[in-house]
Amino acid sequence: MRLKKRSIIPIGVIALAAVGITAVEANPGDHRASASQLVAGQPAKAARNPVTSPVLDPTMPPVDPTASPVVDPSMPSVDPTAAFVRPPKVPPLVPPLVLPTSAPALDPPPSPVASRGPAPINLGAASSFAILTKTGLTDVPGSSIRGDVGASPITGAAIGVGCPEVSGAIFTVDAAGPAPCRTPDAPGLTAAVRDEETAYTDAAGRRNPGFVNLGAGEIGGLALSPGLYNWTTGVSISRDVTLSGGPGDVWIFQVVGTLTQASATRVTLTGGALAKNVFWQTAGAVDIGTTAHFEGTILSQTMITTKTGASVNGRLLAQTQVALQKSSVTNVR
Repeated sequence: MRLKKRSIIPIGVIALAAVGITAVEANPGDHRASASQLVAGQPAKAARNPVTSPVLDPTMPPVDPTASPVVDPSMPSVDPTAAFVRPPKVPPLVPPLVLPTSAPALDPPPSPVASRGPAPINLGAASSFAILTKTGLTDVPGSSIRGDVGASPITGAAIGVGCPEVSGAIFTVDAAGPAPCRTPDAPGLTAAVRDEETAYTDAAGRRNPGFVNLGAGEIGGLALSPGLYNWTTGVSISRDVTLSGGPGDVWIFQVVGTLTQASATRVTLTGGALAKNVFWQTAGAVDIGTTAHFEGTILSQTMITTKTGASVNGRLLAQTQVALQKSSVTNVR
């Protein structure tokens, strides 16, 4: 009996130890405490960091690892070959750059308008003269001359205007002439007269006129466009005449006879026409009536006369004499 009793106790201990080992294997995180509790007959406490298998709902059917995942038929299919496209980065909004205001652009210059009519006459050194003669200048005071006055080859004593009447220089070939405003300049006068004669020859020699013997020599009341005009007779201006054209247009009048303008009539420029581009070449004498107004440069082979109160906007270039009677002459350049 003593032997049996001793044998029973070790067996029980062995059995408890076996149970404790099982418990330790099931709870490796706290096997010593669990074993002692089991040996003492106390229930085991929960492990502080249990490592357990996931708890499955026993009502759920087992998962078939070979089954395809369930796809929502409302979702669009994904192309496995499509590349993943990263959405573009939206740059931050930057306020527009405001440049300093510059001066407004100027309008381009207007295109030059082609001139009409013949090429103008080159007056050379004679262009500065309001009156230039070869045989002298007579005057009934008081006239008004704006521009230079000269006479050559005749002596300066043949220039009969007074210094107060001239707004410009009075050139003479010698020390004679109006005092104290005279300026002796024989070489300059020789060149000016030579250019005057050359200009006359140029004007008279122009060919292919656009108008020949217009109005049978009577041009009063007409409006004349730019061009070359020729008359084989004299020309009369018994009424106002108009030269209509632009600032670059040119008129050349070739007159074989005399040029006579009636009193109180006018030669008028319109449309921007300029007196410097109007040339009257006359082989005969020129007579501008009382209070008449004339426009342009007169290149006369003989005498030029202006009556009382007449006015000329241009030049009087005579190869003989110029006679003024209380008239005004204004040079244009």
